[in-house]
Amino acid sequence: MQKIQKMSARTRTVAGMTAGLALVGGVVGVSAAQAAPAAPAAGKAASAVRQVTVLRTDAAMRIADAVQKEAAKQNQRVAVAIVDRSGDLRLVVKGDGAGPQTVESARRKAFTAVAFGQPTSRLAGNATGNGPTVKDIPGTLFLAGGVPVASGGAPIAGVGVGGAPSGAIDEAIAQAGLKAVQGQLG
Repeated sequence: MQKIQKMSARTRTVAGMTAGLALVGGVVGVSAAQAAPAAPAAGKAASAVRQVTVLRTDAAMRIADAVQKEAAKQNQRVAVAIVDRSGDLRLVVKGDGAGPQTVESARRKAFTAVAFGQPTSRLAGNATGNGPTVKDIPGTLFLAGGVPVASGGAPIAGVGVGGAPSGAIDEAIAQAGLKAVQGQLG
């Protein structure tokens, strides 16, 4: 079962500072898939506890703020979605004037980026052909605009941007958001 956390006063302040943006999502705790057991070391009993690396809420807020600022510089109206390693929604910010499709597009791009651990622009070639392909996996979207957030060489979250007239612009805006925390990912 997921645990919904209340926003702290600092988080509300940061959210309020993002003037003109609608905070659509919330913060969601660690899901069951993130808590999967690790293989025990040789000669040791298996532990019932596993530590996982997650993107902190304040970092997600900084990414979303940087995305919206970059979008404004480029005169784009976008939504940004951030998901955790399991693809569960952590945060959504829909900028003023962003179209109705932007939230779902951003969410699915973020999900795809974290699921495959690659920017969605690199994955489009795998979504073609006759018969079943990766595009048939529910919740995925193989359009540019999604980037994984990695720590220790493994994806821990995904950032998706939707709303610009091309996926290349969405992805550049997502990358600008990721740069806001790049040196702090470990």
